[in-house]
Amino acid sequence: MFRKILFLLVVAVSMSQLSGCGYNTLQSQDEEIKAQWSEVLNQYQRRADLVPNLVNTVKGFAEQEREVLIAVTEARSRVGQVRVDPGDPASLQQFESAQRDMGSALSRLLVVAENYPQ
Repeated sequence: MFRKILFLLVVAVSMSQLSGCGYNTLQSQDEEIKAQWSEVLNQYQRRADLVPNLVNTVKGFAEQEREVLIAVTEARSRVGQVRVDPGDPASLQQFESAQRDMGSALSRLLVVAENYPQ
C-alpha cells in the first residue's frame, strides 16, 4: 500500500514536471517565426509591386531618348543633303537652317546626356 502511494506520488510529481515541458514556448516561437516570414514576404511583394512603376519610368525615358536620337539623325541627314551654291542665297539660307536644326537637336541630346543618371 505504501508502495502504491509512493508510486502515485512519483507519478504526480513527474506529471507536474512534464506539464511544463515547453509546449507554450514552442508555440510562441512558431508564431514569431511565422510573423517574421510574413514580413519577408511583404517586403518581396512590395518590391514586386514597384517593378511596373520602374518599367514605365524607363519606357518614358527611352521614348524621349528615341525621339531625340531620331531628331539628331534627321537633322544630320538634312545637313548632308543640302548643297551650297555660293551664288545662290536661297541654298545658303537652306544650309543655315539645316545647321540650326542640327545644333538644336544636338543641344537636346546633350541635355539628355547630362541628365542621364536621373
